[in-house]
Amino acid sequence: MTARKTKKRKSTRSSPRTKKTTAAPRKRATAKSMAAQQREISVSEFFTKNRHLLGFDSPTKALLTTIKEAVDNSLDACEEAGILPDLVVEIEAVAEGRFRIIVTDNGPGIVKKQVPKIFGKLLYGSKFHRLRQSRGQQGIGISAAGMYGQLTTGKPIVIESRVSRRYPAHRYELVIDTLRNQPVIKKEAEVEWEAAHGTRVMIELEGTYKRGRHGVGTYLRQTALANPHVQITFVGPNEEEPEVYQRASKELPVEALEIKPHPYGVEVGLLMRMLKETKARRLRSFFQTEFSRVGPTVATRIVEGAGMNVTTSPRRVSTDRAEQLVAQIRETRIPAPPTNCLSPIGEERILASLKEQLEANYFAALSRPPAVYRGNPFQIEVGVAFGGEMPADELVSLYRFANRVPLLYQQGACALTKSVLSTNWKAYGLQQSRGALPTGPMILMVHIASVWVPFTSESKEAVAGYDEILRELRLALQGVGRKLGTHIRKDRKRLDAERKHAYIEKYIPHIGIALKEILDLSDRQEKKVVTTLSGTLARSRKM
Repeated sequence: MTARKTKKRKSTRSSPRTKKTTAAPRKRATAKSMAAQQREISVSEFFTKNRHLLGFDSPTKALLTTIKEAVDNSLDACEEAGILPDLVVEIEAVAEGRFRIIVTDNGPGIVKKQVPKIFGKLLYGSKFHRLRQSRGQQGIGISAAGMYGQLTTGKPIVIESRVSRRYPAHRYELVIDTLRNQPVIKKEAEVEWEAAHGTRVMIELEGTYKRGRHGVGTYLRQTALANPHVQITFVGPNEEEPEVYQRASKELPVEALEIKPHPYGVEVGLLMRMLKETKARRLRSFFQTEFSRVGPTVATRIVEGAGMNVTTSPRRVSTDRAEQLVAQIRETRIPAPPTNCLSPIGEERILASLKEQLEANYFAALSRPPAVYRGNPFQIEVGVAFGGEMPADELVSLYRFANRVPLLYQQGACALTKSVLSTNWKAYGLQQSRGALPTGPMILMVHIASVWVPFTSESKEAVAGYDEILRELRLALQGVGRKLGTHIRKDRKRLDAERKHAYIEKYIPHIGIALKEILDLSDRQEKKVVTTLSGTLARSRKM
């Protein structure tokens, strides 16, 4: 077979000429052009773009966080003024996915000129600078809630407040200028207010209202549990009957006093700032006046141990010298800081609150003595409600609290949870799978009170695991576990005895019949034998 030769035909179509294009060289940035793009970012602008850091990362969480921040502020204000708190929390459905949050308290009110700054300026407040137990720490919560409402609905935050019957109540409508972190007052007026004093905060926002473990009702119920002196009335959206959480105690918590920082909590940078800002003229007087638990002897030991003179001016201390001072502080034995800066719930009040809020057969509470981490005093408390109508085949319900505030999110990342998981609850009569909460009809509350709770983020939802805190948690859980174990063992013995008595009681008539046949007893004698056996059994039950 021969191959057929074919000629290539020249294409009659003219192929388009491809133009060779070269991209224009990109203009590179220069130091001058980059410098022109730099500008200062305010804290408000930062958190506007990073609102998840403050707990506003979902509609459900945003609604709950807003209520939480308003309630925290109200409770702190009432307690500081020596007022038993009465709070009313209302949620109004404005439109689909939009709600108006209203929190009213009977607190001391807010001075007129302070209202715009407190609610319209992030990182403004008195709690950050004071070493004493309080719910808020950063001065960022309620203003961030107002900013979130402004961001999602465009509506201003509305505040009404009255400080005394001698003065009228004032109403503010304001927004936050996020570029300057400054309040902008939209409206200001005097309003009628029946009560002698108090504050009402109204924020309209986009959110989702849900019930359940992360719902508002759960948060308020746990708030009442950790604050026995508080009464809270909750009015949910489209709900006719308000839910009232009654106070279990009419006594206010022990007042937490402000203390000075402890030397063990200072680092080089902080020490340098304190040295520049102090009014003390000599190093020895600096340590005595600026720190707690430092007397003349301890101050001299620190300064001279660092190779310095006690009369040296604090302002003349160099960074190298400051490092030597910090190193010497670590080596010097200094008494622990005072603990009157704490306001724990207390075992008696924990028990009263558990009995008021929960139905159970057994209650136990334990408060550990105060301890210290990084110079910061703290105290661990644990409460237990066991039995009753709670399901016996489900995991134990864990309630976490920090400075009396419920922690509903990030449970797995919290040191309180990890300590509960690592506790051997089998030794106390409960079932437990490895790495899981125990199983049983129980609610376990764990509370840390501190002048500065080491949260893992600005949203204040999980506690960091410092070694000192983990140790105290372990001891507190073991202590309350032993109490629970004693109760469970006694209860099991009682149930076992009742089962045995019921078994014997069931067969007493048969015993009577058998004795009648064996001993040839009369009916009357048989009845007497049965009565005697029943009486003996009844007496043994009472023993």
